[in-house]
Amino acid sequence: MAATKYVSLEDMAVLAEAGIEVVGENRAQDLQAKHRVYGDAFRWHFIGQLQSRKAPLVSELCELCHSLASESAARKLTIPALVEVNLSGEPTKSGVDPEELLQLLELYPDVRGLMTMPPATGDPEDSRPYFRRLRELAERHGLHDLSMGTSQDYRVAAEEGATLVRVGAVLWQR
Repeated sequence: MAATKYVSLEDMAVLAEAGIEVVGENRAQDLQAKHRVYGDAFRWHFIGQLQSRKAPLVSELCELCHSLASESAARKLTIPALVEVNLSGEPTKSGVDPEELLQLLELYPDVRGLMTMPPATGDPEDSRPYFRRLRELAERHGLHDLSMGTSQDYRVAAEEGATLVRVGAVLWQR
């Protein structure tokens, strides 16, 4: 999936021309603006922090939300979702604590899998333990989709079982 957080409205046309089918947007307001122009060109995913007040908009425009992490958002979201799990314990990262996962899984009936963002690192191998742990959590709960990995570590994520990777910067390199 092409992460479009830093892709301008004009550059979305480049992705469409390149045959990209699935895009993931981080911000609800950018999702709305880009969808207004390119709605039928892509399948839309929401990959940013999901606020409950933005859940209805995300539900209207997207086929999948990668970042369900609160009961309040779960009560307003109406599309399939992945639960974001904060495996690093970093306070700056979104996501539920692994011990809170079961509670959210019981609350939201259409969870397809899990998502995580490991700590930023210069070595993709440093992400492997987080990806492995997410896969193990998903297996324990009978979930199949794993959204993990970005431009910097998508190869390691794929080796650890990612079914969805979020690439952005790597698409624009020459």
